[in-house]
Amino acid sequence: MSKLRVHSFGMSLDGFGAGPDQSFENPLGVGGFDLHQWFFPTRTFQQMHGDGDGTTGIDNDFAQRGMTNIGAWILGRNMFAHSRGPWVDDGWKGWWGENPPYHVPVFILTHHARPSIEMEGGTTFHFVTDGIHAALARAKAAAGDKDVRIGGGAATIRQYLEAGLVDEMHLAIAPVALGHGESLLAGIDLRQLGYKCSEHVNSESAMHVVFSK
Repeated sequence: MSKLRVHSFGMSLDGFGAGPDQSFENPLGVGGFDLHQWFFPTRTFQQMHGDGDGTTGIDNDFAQRGMTNIGAWILGRNMFAHSRGPWVDDGWKGWWGENPPYHVPVFILTHHARPSIEMEGGTTFHFVTDGIHAALARAKAAAGDKDVRIGGGAATIRQYLEAGLVDEMHLAIAPVALGHGESLLAGIDLRQLGYKCSEHVNSESAMHVVFSK
């Protein structure tokens, strides 16, 4: 049965899943890249971006798991673009160039409709304006027997958690404090929602924690 999964989502020690003041210069917010220093050196990341072999071990194992059996993705708008409000015809097609790393359909939550964008490598961006349940239904239909992965950001994950729709969530807790930013879990009672910690492993760069139902 298809699952809805969160994987490789970086979080600071003080609970932030992104830094403040996202912009073109700071796509993950100020300080946000510090949450993903465990991920960038891994073989999984390096092979996705064609920069070399990369590291193996605990961090790469978790990174690779997050790419396995994924048939569709769901993203919040800010994971696709830094702009706000109605879309403008500026040629923007995401942060990743002409061949994004998804290679499957990607459903982007937004308040502003726009046509789908077909990219190289099998990725097609679809823009969903009628909420999280509609996006999930479309993603599951596209994924078939495979799972759907939520790529973020924090606000999008929070919505699906609060609705009790996430089946599994892997957090990579980085040894940094951001002080400000987008909180991932503030006000969310994971225990009440039926989640429990099913796995926790430390590497030199992060504490990997998996929550499941």
